[in-house]
Amino acid sequence: MNAPSDEVLEALATRLGPTVRRQASTAALTTYGAGGPAALQLMVAHEDQLAVVAAALASAAEPVPVLVVGLGSNLLVADDGFPGLVLVLGPAFAEVEIDGTTVRAGARAKLPVVARQTAAAGLTGFEWAAGVPGSIGGAVRMNAGVPDADMADALVRVRVVDLGSGHDGQVPAADLHLGYRTSSITAAQVVVGAELELTPADPEVARAAIKEKTQWRRDHQPGGRNAGSVFTNPEGDSAGRLIEAAGLKGLRIGTAEVSPKHANFIQSDEGGRAADIWALMVEVRRRVHQHAGVDLHPETHLVGFDPMPELAP
Repeated sequence: MNAPSDEVLEALATRLGPTVRRQASTAALTTYGAGGPAALQLMVAHEDQLAVVAAALASAAEPVPVLVVGLGSNLLVADDGFPGLVLVLGPAFAEVEIDGTTVRAGARAKLPVVARQTAAAGLTGFEWAAGVPGSIGGAVRMNAGVPDADMADALVRVRVVDLGSGHDGQVPAADLHLGYRTSSITAAQVVVGAELELTPADPEVARAAIKEKTQWRRDHQPGGRNAGSVFTNPEGDSAGRLIEAAGLKGLRIGTAEVSPKHANFIQSDEGGRAADIWALMVEVRRRVHQHAGVDLHPETHLVGFDPMPELAP
């Protein structure tokens, strides 16, 4: 991505106001705890502020790249940082409202929180999210899920602010082109909130399902500094199985290690380098292709990195 000039960034910072931070670390915004500085970083305190951001971007003399961050649980930013504006959605975007079987959740609402609240309200259909450490907004953008369920199952519509056009409106789920870990949401579009439709259920049954799924994740997946599944599952197989079969559990490059507990997780040391995580992803992908002939594709959202190298035939 092309870096805007210092003059353009300074003019944008002036328009956005005194809460803009310059050269602020992105490491603290991600669960990996790695990544370089953002040229500009702004905590969005309320929804109306997004219109101000859109207007400021439109008035810039050069295009300014934008990165929207919720909980940073599926994100890796290069050590060189991000040359544009990082928008961090604030606590106002974390509200959850339940009206009968309809659930409205802000983009920053944590998936486990929404899962527990809906279960307590006697609703089923979102228990799968109890062990997924992400936000509603990020989950919409990547159609987050587990092997037998995902956001598309319950999503009705989302409110989206387009920072390019300034348009603010509701988008039906059918128009989001939700697929396996994909959607049509672009980098310039901010998911403000989502509406889900769930099914009535016995609260105790829903809570029990959440407890079971949460315990399974604790037993089978690591905690600590990681971003969840690194690679998407190939059709009919699992990335974790392929990586383990290639003998890569515990493989380390610098400050990054393939988890000994689950092969499709990469753990980052405290103060780790994004370059090490990326290099380990590249090496795992290469060795799995060498071992099984399968081309793994990153699930992690990579910002500021070159494309993954071509694999040898």
